[in-house]
Amino acid sequence: MKLLTCPVNGPRPVAEFFYWGEVRDMPDASQASDAEWADYVFNRNGAPGVKREWWYHLASGVWFVAERDTVRDEVLRTYLWDGR
Repeated sequence: MKLLTCPVNGPRPVAEFFYWGEVRDMPDASQASDAEWADYVFNRNGAPGVKREWWYHLASGVWFVAERDTVRDEVLRTYLWDGR
């Protein structure tokens, strides 16, 4: 069974989690051009490597960030979001 470590609840079966995508900075909607906004909404960095991703623990309602190496499919660390 594959496990993912929730920073609040510890190691849990990966079936208890929902993946929400890569952590990305949102442009300022009042200042962004249409092209910048479209790039943010529709384009993703699909290159292999270490990614910061949003994950949600369904059982407890905890959102957190996982740093995952997509080449080795290995989670390097998980932590609660602090805005940085």
